[in-house]
Amino acid sequence: MTSSAEAAPGAPARRGRPGYDRDRVLEVAVQLFNEQGYDATSVADLAQRLGLTKSALYHHFASKEELLSVALDQALGGLEAVLAEPAAQRGAALDRLRHVIRSATDVLVSQLPSVTLLLRVRGNSPVEQSALERRRLFDQRVTRLVAEAQREGDVRSDVDAAVVSRLIFGMINSVVEWYRPGGPVDGDRLGHDILTVALDGLRTDGDALTRADRRPSAP
Repeated sequence: MTSSAEAAPGAPARRGRPGYDRDRVLEVAVQLFNEQGYDATSVADLAQRLGLTKSALYHHFASKEELLSVALDQALGGLEAVLAEPAAQRGAALDRLRHVIRSATDVLVSQLPSVTLLLRVRGNSPVEQSALERRRLFDQRVTRLVAEAQREGDVRSDVDAAVVSRLIFGMINSVVEWYRPGGPVDGDRLGHDILTVALDGLRTDGDALTRADRRPSAP
């Protein structure tokens, strides 16, 4: 009978402290990057925080850069997936914009550490430069959506579409500075609250309802 300390035949050897898998290593690394800055964090810092040797850490990730890349891809992948959802692809531009704002806020709340890290990168490495380019592409697609809503007459057109997009996502991105899971602010309502503040002041008709919510008045 194989003892609990022995690996099963053919199983890969485990290294490092038991209980630390790849996801947990990434979680702790992102937390440390956010605490003291990516550039200021060394592999030795990560190994110390995890209670692992450097070699055990490298068993999960080949480098500090790979940790950064995977974390940023989580955040960006979540945002990019929002734009690919059916509700962001079909219907009136205003309703699609509403969906993007609400869903992007939900991504931020659910992936708060990774999105926080994304918002703090400065392009000091190829990994960061690639992330910033993906962010620019996301911003451009949202700007085009705002411009489309303006052309359809549902969003006031006396404000530049790029400015509108920047201001809306400036509001969304500010959440990383003050929102704390389990705190007094309900994360499930944040999308609704930001949506109300950001868009209702831009409506041309003063109507806060989406097209889908509008109902004819009773006779």
